[in-house]
Amino acid sequence: MAQEMMGKVAAVTGAASGIGLECARAMLAAGAKVALVDRAEDRLKELCAELGANAFPVVVDLLNPKSVDGMLPAILDHAGQLDIFHANAGAYIGGDVLEGDPDAWDRMLNLNVNAAFRTIHAVLPHMKERGTGDVIVTSSIAGVVPVVWEPIYTASKFAVQAFVHTVRRQVAKHGIRVGAVLPGPVVTALLSDWPKAKMEEALANGSLMEPKEVADCVLFMLSRPRNVTIRDLVIVPNSVEL
Repeated sequence: MAQEMMGKVAAVTGAASGIGLECARAMLAAGAKVALVDRAEDRLKELCAELGANAFPVVVDLLNPKSVDGMLPAILDHAGQLDIFHANAGAYIGGDVLEGDPDAWDRMLNLNVNAAFRTIHAVLPHMKERGTGDVIVTSSIAGVVPVVWEPIYTASKFAVQAFVHTVRRQVAKHGIRVGAVLPGPVVTALLSDWPKAKMEEALANGSLMEPKEVADCVLFMLSRPRNVTIRDLVIVPNSVEL
């Protein structure tokens, strides 16, 4: 695996922590040059200094369309091409709709849905021109199984799944693969909104995964022969019943 991505250039959004950071680490270990895309400029610079010369920061506010417009040019200025785009950034809100904050929902939906769609739209023309590329989206098990305690988050991931399934069919003729990784609960900052009792129960019974386990799956998806697309890869702890 150490040389499997040699010569490839990847970009990962939400790369300052959690799943995004672990996926960036995995791609670097496989030989790729990786753009860490996030709005946390100081954190990105610190991480890239730690990760080595093949990691470079691209500071983007994914909720700002003008900032997103500058993402691909910044990647190309540094690396000259883009082979892999991982739309990973996202937010989480759970809880009862009756007690929810629609303004907070708007921000989450903008990040989980609109920003994912906009960033993918930004990179597809470059991939089409080159006749090759991979787009990976971090979805969720909530995108295929409605989760009663997180209706707005679930809705956002159902939208992501619909996008992945349709865009994949549109761009396959251009040599572009599109797929989603759908984790169950992962130990990341997104779960800070979970009720304390629920978090304690999940930690005690082993129903949470580590970000590295998701990164391993993403690397598997990217390393398949070009005539194969992993459209959806679901990863859940053994204790989760579907």
